Amino acid sequence: MISETALLESPALRSSVLDRTDVLDRVKALSLLPDGMHVTTAMVATYFEVSRKAIESLVFDHRDELTVSGYRVLTGTELTSFKEVSGILSRSRSLALYPRRAVLNVAMLLRDSEIARQVRVYLLNMEYLARTQPVENPVPTGSAALDSRIDQRITHILGRTVVPMFNALIAASGEHRHELIELREDIENVERKLCWHHKRLAALEGDTPDDDVRAKIKAMTWQAFEHHVAELLRRDGCVDVVVRKARTDRGIDITGRTADGRTVAVQCKNRAGRWTVPSADMQKFAGAARAIDHVDIALFVATCNFSHESEAIAKLSGVTTVNRDELEAWSAGVRLKALR
Repeated sequence: MISETALLESPALRSSVLDRTDVLDRVKALSLLPDGMHVTTAMVATYFEVSRKAIESLVFDHRDELTVSGYRVLTGTELTSFKEVSGILSRSRSLALYPRRAVLNVAMLLRDSEIARQVRVYLLNMEYLARTQPVENPVPTGSAALDSRIDQRITHILGRTVVPMFNALIAASGEHRHELIELREDIENVERKLCWHHKRLAALEGDTPDDDVRAKIKAMTWQAFEHHVAELLRRDGCVDVVVRKARTDRGIDITGRTADGRTVAVQCKNRAGRWTVPSADMQKFAGAARAIDHVDIALFVATCNFSHESEAIAKLSGVTTVNRDELEAWSAGVRLKALR
């Protein structure tokens, strides 16, 4: 039986088992981007329960091998097109993508991860069983060869006609979307300045509503907090707002619709002190939101802040985060930007 050390040290051996990507989900569920094919550096680090720096260092040392496995970094027009197709809301200028083969390659290189070690052990066990059991080699038939030629021809035609047309449509829609985003950012800057001036005037007049709002939120139970968020949704024009029962919510505490018909799903976290929302909670909510058809706005409202990993997952999954400061402003009367 092949040893784990041989797998860590032999590029040829690693290459021979790259197609066995099913072992990843047998050890631990691998969360994918909305395209269903790739993950980011942060998601790889979360899967193997190591720091993002550890993954980046491994990529630096083995970039050529990982590139052969499908690892690549998107920039420019290619990145814009990928964001449009996948629905990723991120302003980063580059994005590293790993297909399942590259994630399996990382598992065979990463030494300081218990999850990676379990993947290697499972992989070696499967390889041992495959090598020791007899294999029947089917005789190739003419119909199989014909099917292969037809598939190649269809792929060639699609690549020459349909794909360029879709790329052109994506590029045009991306330009219009970029203009709308810039216009929205200008409007948001004006709103922030108006809010800032309003707070200055309130402070000069001796009016400090933020302290009162903060104290009320701090005194709420988690049930009261969910109903408080539901009332804020109704105040901002949402209808059919329902606070779901804890035993049946499946990670979604509140549902509703905006005045213009968009569906809303909300997760509420009532935590005090220096507690931050971890990436695991964000992954669970993002998965629950994707499991429900036609969720247009996914909100994660918390009485604390969010960890860097959870914020990264939220941006990639299209989840809008509402942290402690934003919640206090929302409770004080400022309309939530995502509901406008």
